[in-house]
Amino acid sequence: MPAQSKAQQRAAGAALSAKRGEVDPEELQGAARAMYDSMTEEELEALAATKLDGLPEHVDDERSGS
Repeated sequence: MPAQSKAQQRAAGAALSAKRGEVDPEELQGAARAMYDSMTEEELEALAATKLDGLPEHVDDERSGS
């Protein structure tokens, strides 16, 4: 499952760092915190590994399906 935006990819990377114990989870905010709480390390790896080329900075709610 690739990230749909650069912001989503960065949030996944931050959450993944916390899952791996590299960052204190208490430092996470917003989407990164939600991802940390609700996703597995494998899911976060898939999002964080997405290449940024061609991705928009943000995706509005209509495009993301939320």
